[in-house]
Amino acid sequence: MDLSKKKCIPCEGGIPPLTEKEVKEYQKLISGDWKIIENNKITKEFYFVSYRQTIDFVNRVADIAEEEGHHPILHIYFGRAVAELWTHSINGLSENDFILASKIDKL
Repeated sequence: MDLSKKKCIPCEGGIPPLTEKEVKEYQKLISGDWKIIENNKITKEFYFVSYRQTIDFVNRVADIAEEEGHHPILHIYFGRAVAELWTHSINGLSENDFILASKIDKL
């Protein structure tokens, strides 16, 4: 299944976060560089040669996040950006997090 072809569905809570087993299944569908943190967050570091390239990447991530209505936490450094994804309304992971990760991987 190509998650990058799916669309994030707005989540306002009321659903349980993905189970550990479900997280492991979704993890297989994204780049192996994404790390699972305490089964409720995924994170990945991206490296660049310059600050300008880092900012260009962050701006492209912001465009995708706006299109999907699902927004990562982004930490910006010189030559490096760190993306953290989780669904805040359920305080855990949902399919949306893996969809957005997949789209970010395509950049």
